[in-house]
Amino acid sequence: MTDSPLPDGAREPDASHNTSDSPVPAAFADGMAAAARRAGFTPAAEGESISGRAVLTAVGGIRGLFEAVLPGLVFLITYTFTRQLFPEQSLVLSLVVPVLIGAVFIVLRRVSRQTVTPAVGGLVALILSAVLALFTGRAEDFFLPGFWTNGLYGGALFISAVVGWPLIGLAVGFLMGDGIAWRLNPSRRRVLTVLTLCWAGLFGLRLAVQLPLYYSGNVEWLGAAKLLMGIPLYAPLLVISWLVVRAVYRTDDRGTDVAAARQPE
Repeated sequence: MTDSPLPDGAREPDASHNTSDSPVPAAFADGMAAAARRAGFTPAAEGESISGRAVLTAVGGIRGLFEAVLPGLVFLITYTFTRQLFPEQSLVLSLVVPVLIGAVFIVLRRVSRQTVTPAVGGLVALILSAVLALFTGRAEDFFLPGFWTNGLYGGALFISAVVGWPLIGLAVGFLMGDGIAWRLNPSRRRVLTVLTLCWAGLFGLRLAVQLPLYYSGNVEWLGAAKLLMGIPLYAPLLVISWLVVRAVYRTDDRGTDVAAARQPE
C-alpha cells in the first residue's frame, strides 16, 4: 500500500502504530487493516475509481464469485430436482456435489499457483454444513453455519457501534493510515458508526428473512434467499462504503484546511 496513491485525507500509517510504546499494538493495527482489505475496502484507500471491475475484484474476481455462489446454487438445484425422483438419496446427493465442487476449486487454485486459503476455507464450511445436514437428516440444516456467521458478524458490529468503537471505523482507520485518530473527529466518528450499523443491518436482515424460511422447512426458498442476499447485497453496500469513506476523509480534511487558511496571521 505504501507505493499506491492515497485519496485526499488518507495518510501513510504512522510509525507510532508499529512501536511497542503505541497504545495500539502493531499486531492489532495490522490485523484490522488486513480485515479491511479482505472485506474489499482497499479501493477506498488507494483511490481506485469505482467501476464494475473494481467491484468484481473486491469480491474475489470471477473465481471468487464462482466459489461463493456455485456450491450453494448446485445444492439448491440438485435438491430441488432429486427430492421427488430419489427421495432417499436426494439429501446425500445434494450434499456430496457441492463438497466435490469445493475440492475442485482447491485443485484449480493449486494448478494455477494461486493461494488456496479461500478455497480451503470454503471447503471446510461446506463439509461442516454437509455433516450437520447428514447428522440431522434435514436439508435446511445445510444453511446453519451461515446463520452462525451472520449472527456473529452482525452482533459484533452492532455492539462495537453501541460502545463507541465501531469495527468498520477501526478497520478503515488503520487501512487509511488514520489509526484511531478518527475517534477525535466527531464527523468521522459519526459517519463510521452509522456505516458500521449499516453492515450490522445487512447481517441482521439476512437472518430476519432466512430464519423464518429455515423454521418452516422451506429449503428451496431458503436457498434462493441465501443466494440473493449474498453478493447482490454485499457488493452495493461495499460500493456505498467506499464512497462514504472517501467523502468523509476528503470533506473533513478540506474543511480543516479551509478553516486554517482563514485564521488571521
